[in-house]
Amino acid sequence: AAWFGYPAEQLTIIGLTGTKGKTTTAAMTKKILEEAGFRVGMIGTMGAFIGDEKTETQNTTPESFELHSLFRKMLDAGCTHVVMEASSQGFKLKRTDGIRFAYGAFLNLSTDHISPAEHKDFDEYRDGKRIMFTQTDVAVANTDTDHWQYVTAGTNPLTVSIHHPADLTVSDIESVWETGILGSRFSVHGAYSGDILLNMPGIFNISNALVAMAIASAMGIDFDTVARALPKVSVKGRTQLIREASHIGTFIIDYAHNALSAESLIEMLKSYNPKRIILLFGTGGNRAKQRRYDLGLAAGRSADLSILTNDNVRFDDPDEIISQIIEGINVYGGKYEVIKDREKAIHRAMDICQSGDIVALLGKGHEEYQEIKGVKYPFSEEKIIKEYAAKKL
Repeated sequence: AAWFGYPAEQLTIIGLTGTKGKTTTAAMTKKILEEAGFRVGMIGTMGAFIGDEKTETQNTTPESFELHSLFRKMLDAGCTHVVMEASSQGFKLKRTDGIRFAYGAFLNLSTDHISPAEHKDFDEYRDGKRIMFTQTDVAVANTDTDHWQYVTAGTNPLTVSIHHPADLTVSDIESVWETGILGSRFSVHGAYSGDILLNMPGIFNISNALVAMAIASAMGIDFDTVARALPKVSVKGRTQLIREASHIGTFIIDYAHNALSAESLIEMLKSYNPKRIILLFGTGGNRAKQRRYDLGLAAGRSADLSILTNDNVRFDDPDEIISQIIEGINVYGGKYEVIKDREKAIHRAMDICQSGDIVALLGKGHEEYQEIKGVKYPFSEEKIIKEYAAKKL
């Protein structure tokens, strides 16, 4: 911090911590602040951003030297605010020591990141999240999740909830599926009052939006600014709707790469009552083999068709990966096709998509590469969909 001239002290820093939703909530908060006229930096899983200019980063919460160098760069570029994903690993390894968060938000906490390389047990993981609130001036907490009182102890947090009384609550949630929109409309009460349209599907994204809105209300940003900003939010690889393919059908890209996240996504898509849910996915090589079977189970049970293809196969045998997925699919007699070339698989999904179908591409999310035998080859699902859609105009 001293080397870079203590840039954090000259910035309004907003920290977001939680097992899920940090990337999306950061994007929502950034968009609201930009709509209010601020120049905003963002640091997280996707990299670091000054406006739309991206810098690659090594970690969700970078090491302290990298972190303060980014703060310096953002300050020099005219940023007044920084939104950052604050991971428990970052706090554990003291990457964020000495940083004062003007606003800190707790999203949720579930059993994850427990491994020799991350956290030895759940208590250590939970305590990592708690550290942020010893460095936070104004706290925000989602009270629909366990452990929020423990994590935010010592603060008097602004609370948000879909299910309980809180400082910011919702009602009248309805799903919206129209050309170019897959999201929801809802009313908010408390810190704000009015109707919001969100072009991101799922109840979990409403929770994320509530947290972003609570931060905005604490900053004194008016409701109209928030209501203008939120419909514009789209997060790469997180239930990302590809609007350019709307004339063919509904295509979303999502990072879901295990059974739990896939099941959650499928259940959310079912709430829109599509004619068919078509999944396109593989799984990563040199990772837990049980994940392959479990993903197959989830797809076989709930999808109308699975198109099985390659993910980051790394040094594994792609045929073996796919055969293990098929074992899971076959338990429920699910329909599937195998097209190992992922680009051809995407073209196939676009060729067979019909009106009323939803096609979800799982596993790659925001990644712009495919890793095969130690080499990362350029590969963008978003680009492939857009280019093929343009040919079908």
